[in-house]
Amino acid sequence: MIPLTAPWLATQRWFRAKQRPIATIAQVDSASLDAAELRVLEVAYADGGAADRYLVPTVEDHEPADDEGAWAAIVRAMAECAEIQGDHGRFTCTRTDALEELVPSAHEAAAVLTERRLGVEQSNTSIVLGERLILKLYRLLEPGESPDLEVSAFLTAAGFADTPAVAGAMTYTPDGGEPAAAAMLQAFVPSNGDAWTAMLHALAADPDRGLEIAATVGGVTAAMHAALASRPDNAAFPARAATTAETAAWRASAERQLAQAVTAVSGEAHDRLVGLAPAVTARLADTFGSATGEARVSRVHGDYHLGQLLARTDGRFSVIDFEGEPARPLAERREPGSPLRDVAGMLRSLDYAARTSELTASEFDADGWLREARQAFVAAYGAIG
Repeated sequence: MIPLTAPWLATQRWFRAKQRPIATIAQVDSASLDAAELRVLEVAYADGGAADRYLVPTVEDHEPADDEGAWAAIVRAMAECAEIQGDHGRFTCTRTDALEELVPSAHEAAAVLTERRLGVEQSNTSIVLGERLILKLYRLLEPGESPDLEVSAFLTAAGFADTPAVAGAMTYTPDGGEPAAAAMLQAFVPSNGDAWTAMLHALAADPDRGLEIAATVGGVTAAMHAALASRPDNAAFPARAATTAETAAWRASAERQLAQAVTAVSGEAHDRLVGLAPAVTARLADTFGSATGEARVSRVHGDYHLGQLLARTDGRFSVIDFEGEPARPLAERREPGSPLRDVAGMLRSLDYAARTSELTASEFDADGWLREARQAFVAAYGAIG
């Protein structure tokens, strides 16, 4: 039986508040789904801050194991667009046209789909079903629209092929409360890990292959941004010029980050950054001062780096994880921004890859390769954008 105790919760990878002292853990809702039970736990903290709610499915009082049918039951509920009533709330399941394309007769197929829980546990739990579908369970039930589910579904509807198609979803709504994303069902994309791993392997064996990856990712990034800006009539996915207030806020944020960086480092790095700071500040003023009217605003990935792309077995890359930066509030993660934020994030990721490879390959010219990789990424991005 699952012990509803602080020590047990602290061992769960999906529990996000490990630094906060727990006051109480209580089961506040439960709903039956075939052999499984969908439990909702509320965690209150001794610091007096807001409590969190977590989704914990169980089968006979333990977390579901592979092929116990709990995960397939959720897929079946999505196929049926079922509403599962709990003691103090309800789970609402929906499907998209993609489900029938991926699994014909999904209701019947769900009964025989093999279940394989992915070994890498993060803030969510992912289960592969029949090597055709992947179910992502959102453990933390955050009230409001999930950017991961929202953006993934939008890109599926917009026909963007380089992200796994959304096939279904499940939300949880407490009595008198706001819905929260509980699960997302997507097409399973066979892969050899992520683009970060693919890049490091390439740099160890053939740096020119790393340049090809950078260019391919640049093209995928541009196509993603074009898709995100393709339906400006949708209020949640605008495509417009940045306002003066927005560019001023971007500049202020960049200046704050620069000031924080100066105080965060010491020694030679501190002295070097202090010397560079005036030039960086002047560059920020020049860049943001001329950005109004030219800078574009749309929805973006928001936490973009090589680890956010699957290295598909067909040689392409698929963008995943549109949750944004987990430390930011949900509403803030849904705000539109400059697509160049994603571009900058990927250029930084290429820098990390070069520096990581440099540590183990003395012959590797990290600076030279990085210049070419950035050029390849930007050229491919511009060719499509």
